[in-house]
Amino acid sequence: MQTPLRVVKLFAASLLWAHLISVATPCAEPPKRPATPLGIASWYGDEDQGQAMANGQKFDPFKLTAASWTLPLGTKIRVVNTENGKSVVVTVTDRGPNRSLHRILDLSQAAAQRLGYVHRGLAVVSYRPVEAASAAPTREAHSL
Repeated sequence: MQTPLRVVKLFAASLLWAHLISVATPCAEPPKRPATPLGIASWYGDEDQGQAMANGQKFDPFKLTAASWTLPLGTKIRVVNTENGKSVVVTVTDRGPNRSLHRILDLSQAAAQRLGYVHRGLAVVSYRPVEAASAAPTREAHSL
């Protein structure tokens, strides 16, 4: 009589153990966002107007552009002034800034104005790439 009871206990224990293992299995962790670079940005404006940029176009200080040594040309990035929280989306069109100055970006005058640091010349910023769809507002097509 002990043998059938022992089999039932063993079966019940194995079912309980299987349930506990399935409940205790950790869920997949959410993907971590890559760290955003943080550093000093400078800006350049009228004195460089019309100069050739690395992408072959002429520099226009009134366009929202940036110079970077590490990002591919054409990359759209959201730059955030960490001191006031203002942000702007710019396109990387040139190479720079001067490597010996230890800055991470050179922004156009228009971008620096939107970030609120033209009068100071430098700002602590962070940036992250922007997906093409979220870089600019889209318009829905209306049917006639």
